[in-house]
Formats: sequence, structure tokens, C-alpha cells
Amino acid sequence: MQRFQDDPQMDADGRRIVETRRSAARIVQSFRIAIVVALLVACGQEERSQQTLVFGRGSDSIGLDPGIENDGESFKVCDNIYETLVTYDSESTAVVPQLAHSWDIADDQLTWTFHLRTGVRFHDGTSFNAEAMLFSLGRQFDKDHPFHKVAGAFKYWQAMGMDDIVAALETPNDSTFVVRLKEPHAPFLGNLAMNFCAAVSPTAVARYGRDYFKNPVGTGPFRLVEWRKDERIVLERNPDYWGPQPQLDRLIFKPIQESSVRFLELSQGTIHGFDNLSPEYIEPIRADPNLQLLTQAGMNTGYLAMNMDKKPFDDVRVRRAINHAVDKQALVDNFYEGLAMPAKNPIPPTLWSYNDTIAGYGYDPAKARALLAEAGYADGFETELWAMPVPRPYMPQPTKIAEAIQADLEKVGIRARIVSWEWGTYLDKVFDGQHQMALLGWTGDNGDPDNFLYVLLDSTAAIKPAQNISFYRSGELHDALVAARRSTDRDVRTRLYAQAQEIVHRDAPWVPLVHATQTIAFQRRVTGFKLHPTGSKWFHSTALAP
Repeated sequence: MQRFQDDPQMDADGRRIVETRRSAARIVQSFRIAIVVALLVACGQEERSQQTLVFGRGSDSIGLDPGIENDGESFKVCDNIYETLVTYDSESTAVVPQLAHSWDIADDQLTWTFHLRTGVRFHDGTSFNAEAMLFSLGRQFDKDHPFHKVAGAFKYWQAMGMDDIVAALETPNDSTFVVRLKEPHAPFLGNLAMNFCAAVSPTAVARYGRDYFKNPVGTGPFRLVEWRKDERIVLERNPDYWGPQPQLDRLIFKPIQESSVRFLELSQGTIHGFDNLSPEYIEPIRADPNLQLLTQAGMNTGYLAMNMDKKPFDDVRVRRAINHAVDKQALVDNFYEGLAMPAKNPIPPTLWSYNDTIAGYGYDPAKARALLAEAGYADGFETELWAMPVPRPYMPQPTKIAEAIQADLEKVGIRARIVSWEWGTYLDKVFDGQHQMALLGWTGDNGDPDNFLYVLLDSTAAIKPAQNISFYRSGELHDALVAARRSTDRDVRTRLYAQAQEIVHRDAPWVPLVHATQTIAFQRRVTGFKLHPTGSKWFHSTALAP
């Protein structure tokens, strides 16, 4: 049996304690002293008010129920409200304790026993314990659970194939939570650190029902105090947090769709930071002494999905033709200022098992036209190209990229009309398969290739609402991915994932477009924020210098 536990010593994480003492007797003795005291109090209030950070982003959250949501703008907020049994190290995808202080793994890899922290409370004052964890995962796992169908599909639970993995959830006592698996599953522990496995307050879910996504209650360092849709989400420091207190008093997420407006507000100081930078603002931010730019190699892929349930995308020759028609290097040069690389595989090169031996589909319009003619489309065809309405980490300018792809396709006879929708509607429609071609992308959640290949391309992920928006179904790929999930041997898994990438390349359900560098800009006075490979936005250790 393997046992894992955290260090019993806990860092204070820079918590600032301010004490004020006043004596009524001394105040009334002297008007001058009263003035001094008043000034000191005012200064103290000003100092505290400076610990409100406003973060700009391209869109509002769709919802704040971690079991339901599957978009990055929702997760940015959920990252700060909720916690999981285990989490990732602040700089990598190594798994470390969170709500569980330790865990045991049976020798057969089928029984996982988590020992929970005691004294932890949800934001509504109710206790976190094994029953709460059972509720949080059980509502996704148990189809007879009273809250299984209350709010909508548990998309991540489905996409991660958790029903094929989990056999039972058990609570031997208040501080012990047990998960029994049907078979060994290599990515399992990393999966538990993802947002969909977060602890939610059973009391709050029961109280709000279908509206829980607007009234989130977790155990995290911040709690929700206000959500004005498409205006702002306001979080405040959780005074009863079990761990080190956050530096910030308030954290405000402000949706600002236009990148030029986000940059202007940062420059003027009305927001403290924003992410998914358009490339034209990179150099001005670097040149401004009052601003700072953080970058990190991205664990992401931006792609063009072709819906194989619709003609002519059911023909592999058409899909290969479109791969040859798109000039990926031009996309990188024109829309990323070098902060990206052309993609040839569905997983990024920052991820282990990346298959660099694959020769990508080179930009070759003549070959594209020949393949279209071979497929019976010598004169091309008309179609729709769906473009995301908001900037994403892998695609900061989706509309401009769609226009560039549209022009490339026109050169080989494909006449594509660009279509867009409000962000939530866009996702709902592509997950429902209403598109013909659609731009989307993915940032890895757990540092495992399974999180790209199985979640986005396996046949089980083509069940609506589908993460596999190409509706690509390959038994050969499925067998390789399932075998890789079952093995705990890294070499075996690497070989299987390399094989899987070859299958996907051959069948061409996507045009893999780019792997982008993570970018985020802050005012210079923002300290303590760290970029994370998963793209998570954790503000627990962030502060504002005077």
C-alpha cells in the first residue's frame, strides 16, 4: 500500500494582521490627537481598499457550478471559490494535498482512501466532511441521486469517462472518503484535482436547485458576494478559510469583450490585469514601466473541427484537403507575434508522449484542390465556419483567424460563411453538433495526454453534449486510449499515445492550428501571481503593493 500526506508545517502565506487600538479617554483629551487618529484610520481604510483587485476578461462566466461548467471563463472564478481533495502544485501538475491531507492506494490500484481535513467549513457555515464529498461526486456518479438531473449534464464527468472508472463511493466515517475503481486508471489522481471534482455545499445545492450555478458555495479562499451578469462578479476573502488567509480583500472579474478596451483600462489603472492578450499589445505592455507581462509555454491546442456527421466532412479526402489548405505559419506570424507555434498533433509539445515523428500536413493549396477533385468537389462547395466570439488562451483573435482561414479556403474553392454566437450559445450549439466547421481549443487540465486525446477525440466523447465536436468515432483509437488509461507504466502509455496521434493524423478530424504561449498582463504593483500550466487563475497568494 502506498501512503501520501502533506507537510504538517503550514506557511502563513504572507498574511497581514493589522491591529488598531484607540483610547476614548485620550481622544477626548485633545482635539489635535483626535485629528491624528482620524487621519490614521483614514489611511488604514485606504490601505485596505487597495486590496481589491479587478481582473478583466473577454467574457462573463456561463455558470459557477463546477460539476456543470466546462468553459475557461467559468473556471477562472471557480478556481477561487472551490477546492478539491487534491490539487496541483503551484508551478506544475504534480498532485499535492488539499481537502484531503493524505491518501492511501491499495496495491491493486483499485481502492483509494482519502483522509480529510477536519474543521473545514463551506462558505455557508456548514461542515465539510466525507458526506459532503460523497454528495459532490455522488450527484454526478449516481443516476438515482436526487440532484443528478436537476441542473443539466455533468459534462466533464462524462467526458473524462468517470462512469467507466468509478465502481463505488464510500464514507466509512466523517473524515474518510473512499473511491473504488472498476480497473486501474493511471490519470485518476490528477482527475480528482480538476474543477468538476470540487466539493460543493449540499445545503446550498438543495436550497438553490437549478439556480445553484448562480449561487456557488465552496470551501475556498474566496466567496461570492455579487454577480451582475455581463457586468462583474465580486468575490470577497473568506474569513473562515481553513488555510492561510488570502492577501486580497476583494477580487472582481470584469467582462470586457474588446481587447483594445481591456488594454486601455489596464493602462489607465481601472483594471489590474487581463489575460489572452492580442499580440499588438505585447510590446506596448513590455515598454510601459507601470505594467508587467507574464508568459509561459502553453499546454494548449487551438483547432478547427470538422463535423464528420455532416457531408462533405464524412470524406477523409475533404478533411485532408482542408488541412493542406490552411496556412498555419501565416496564422502564427500574423496573429500571435511569434508567441505560438504551428500545430500538427492534437496534444502540445509541452506534454509527454508528444509524437514529433509525425509529418504534419504542409500548406499546399494545389494538393488540397487535387484531393477535393478526387472526392468529387472539383468546384469546391459552400459551408459554414463558426468562430468563437471571445478571446481564448489558444486563440486571442478568433474572428481574425476565422477570416484568414476563410481566405485560405476560398483559394481552393471552398466558400465558407463565418458564423458566430454569444459564448454560451456557441458552446451549446457546437456540443450539440449544429455546426459544419467550428473553431475551438483546449488547455490541458491535468498534465496527462488522456485529458486531450480521450476527452476530445474518443468515440465516447461524441455523445451529446459532446466534447468531441468532430463527432469522430474510431474503434482503433478507442482501443489504444483505453489501454493507455489502464496501464500504470509510463513507457507503455507513451507508446500507446504516440500510436493514437498517428491514428488521428491519418483520419484528420481536425485541422490542429496552433499551440499558443500563455500571456497575462498586470499593473506593476500586482505581486504573487503565478501562471500555471493548466491555465488556472489562482489569486490566493496575489497582493497589491502600495
